[in-house]
Amino acid sequence: MSRAFVFPGQGAQTIGMGKALADAYPQAQAVFDEVDEALGQDLSGLIWEGDIETLTLTENAQPALMATSLAALRALQAEGVGIEVASFVAGHSLGEYSALAAAGALSVADTARLLRIRGRAMQQAVPVGRGAMAAILGLDLVTVQEVAAEAAQGGVCAAANDNDPAQVVVSGDKAAVERAIGIAKGRGAKRAILLPVSAPFHCALMGPAADAMAEALAQVHIEPPRVPVVANVRAAAVTDPQGIRELLVEQVTHSVRWRESVLWMAAQGVDEMWEIGAGKALSGMVRRIDKSVATRAVGTPEDVKDAAESVRG
Repeated sequence: MSRAFVFPGQGAQTIGMGKALADAYPQAQAVFDEVDEALGQDLSGLIWEGDIETLTLTENAQPALMATSLAALRALQAEGVGIEVASFVAGHSLGEYSALAAAGALSVADTARLLRIRGRAMQQAVPVGRGAMAAILGLDLVTVQEVAAEAAQGGVCAAANDNDPAQVVVSGDKAAVERAIGIAKGRGAKRAILLPVSAPFHCALMGPAADAMAEALAQVHIEPPRVPVVANVRAAAVTDPQGIRELLVEQVTHSVRWRESVLWMAAQGVDEMWEIGAGKALSGMVRRIDKSVATRAVGTPEDVKDAAESVRG
């Protein structure tokens, strides 16, 4: 059996996530302590006892989801299951940073600080209300790309997340995204809905955020990952630290090629994907992309014990 560890992106956050892991495993608690210290903030208090609106702010959600994923990973390690049982790691958008930290390419503290910078930079790149994102259900990527090109009309509208065969997210200027919804429905989309996001991620409007990330990443040491990381932008594995740095900058303005990433890993022989951290959104996407790939959510102490048992056989 060949496994990949995959790491969730924004939208998976919930109040209380990771608390049971921290209570059950000192190694998981240590991750939250490390992130709190790196940010100079009681982020774990917000995650476990705060309000969802504050947690959902991009600058909080991104490091919080990473911390929860790494806590689950450390719990697995405490049960004797290390990163080396995975042939690849991959993450959806911010989850790529979690994957890099999991593979030892970035330290947890550096990852937390990078995600705080990334979250703020993405939030500040576009004035509130100017941008939007919409999920288009029931049309394939090529059709959605055509819809986005037609809707742009001199503005920005692009396919931002190619999530699975039936869901592509578009991002850009609000008026253009609203036009895309109408065009998509005319092209036979089952649904086309605006998403409750605070900024238009993964499109050209994020240029200022890409510049901020280039500056931040230039200051950070990146090790060769212990497990190849499947990059969102490339939908293939990358192991070279300088390549990782460049792709993380590109990722801010380019599409998350999740469907292709899953297919690429499956083509390399991966037949099981473990979703490490909060929620089960990626597991659902994986099943829609390739039904032959088994999925497992690893987000609670019970999940960790079951996953470890499956390896020990």
